[in-house]
Amino acid sequence: MTTHDAKDARCRIFTFKEGLLSAVAHDLEIDVQRFSVTVDGERVRATFDPSSLRVLHAMHDGVPRPGALSERERAKIEQTIRDEVLSVRRHPEVRFEAEARGAVLDGTLTLFGRSRPLRVPFRVEGTARVAEASLHQPDWGIAPYSAMLGTLKIKPDVRVRIELPG
Repeated sequence: MTTHDAKDARCRIFTFKEGLLSAVAHDLEIDVQRFSVTVDGERVRATFDPSSLRVLHAMHDGVPRPGALSERERAKIEQTIRDEVLSVRRHPEVRFEAEARGAVLDGTLTLFGRSRPLRVPFRVEGTARVAEASLHQPDWGIAPYSAMLGTLKIKPDVRVRIELPG
């Protein structure tokens, strides 16, 4: 059995903008700073602290744009995610429990107080094991962020990427 956390592994969330005013918005790469992934044979158990999300930077066409957001803008986005989107006081933990079957993790994700089945493909990239999943926020009762009467919003699908050492 091995356990990984932010000291030796990485968990990132990618959000994507849409809407009439999307030109003034940003795709984002967000770091999950507190999480734990335990691998015991074919079984995987992971917990994530949604209050630990930190905006790393804006993205443009999949490329980081480190100077595109000020510290103040990043802090405001993080607060909005915590308070308005994920309601972390009411839902302080995200859990994923699964079993590896070939190159797929078959399991259950508990997010925003709802549990749903989730299949996550994984692969080896260099010396890392990488799992990536697309999450449709409304499936878990999460309303994607929207502002300015819906002319500026985040797409309902976000991408989650977890990298564990090989």
